[in-house]
Amino acid sequence: MNTRNIRFRSNKVSDILALFHEELDPLYGHGEVTAFGEMLFEAFLGWDRVKLLTSKDHTVNQSDLLRFHWALEDLRRHRPIQHIIGHVDFCGCRLRVTPDVLIPRPETEEIVNYLLSTFHFPFSTSPLSTPQVLDLCTGSGCIAIALKKAFPTADVTAVDISPEALAIARQNAHDNATDVTFLQADVLAIPSDKTFHFPLSTFHLIVSNPPYVMEKERAQMQPNVLDHEPPLALFVPDDDPLRFYRAIAAIAQSHLANDGLLALEINEALAADTCALLHQHGFDPQVHQDFRGRDRLVTAHRHPRNNQPRL
Repeated sequence: MNTRNIRFRSNKVSDILALFHEELDPLYGHGEVTAFGEMLFEAFLGWDRVKLLTSKDHTVNQSDLLRFHWALEDLRRHRPIQHIIGHVDFCGCRLRVTPDVLIPRPETEEIVNYLLSTFHFPFSTSPLSTPQVLDLCTGSGCIAIALKKAFPTADVTAVDISPEALAIARQNAHDNATDVTFLQADVLAIPSDKTFHFPLSTFHLIVSNPPYVMEKERAQMQPNVLDHEPPLALFVPDDDPLRFYRAIAAIAQSHLANDGLLALEINEALAADTCALLHQHGFDPQVHQDFRGRDRLVTAHRHPRNNQPRL
């Protein structure tokens, strides 16, 4: 990174925005930097986009100017904008994010919106049953909290191995007035751990955005991800990239209701392999593409022959 000192020409809003574009457009592109400016003025001054557009000739005080200075320096060092402002908006929820959790992506938000618009809770044939939802590898809690907020009567359980991530998730649930049960457990170990028990025996929906980035894909990733987000939540070994999907499929075999749904965010390069694994575990998978046309979501029901009531 260029370590030269940078200085705003004045404390006028137009000059602040101009320097952001001058310094950051080569790194992020003009549109992305424009979005950074809008997010920072909203976070620091409470301005919405209209206020920002109509206030280019206004000035900010020296204290706020210093905040913009450090934000610019952080962005030059590829610190995520979400860490700078401290939150991200996801499916109508405002979530705290830190380096202990993955920053929720638009692709994941699209998956949740797809579930909300396409499937109806509960999946059970009984109209009196309470929807039961299980979110594995919950991270910031974004999926679990968004589903609970959309379906307040649902019982939502969320699991993660990281105590630091669970602390953030619990705070996010509290901040969004959602009652989610959080459990610390290693998803990879659950299928063989006879001492671990979910609070419910079956779930109508099991959903997960597990680690799926292969180690060999590190070179394709941006510094703002590699240097600022938890590797534990990102990477899997090249020789066993579907390890989490195998564990989740085993969990679903035991804990997904016969008329329930399994929904998984996936590595687009492994869509066919993921579907083959799920088919081997007794599911009929279907791949869905995201807004970029990439294979990003797999939903799966049990094979009809496996839909016999369990004793």
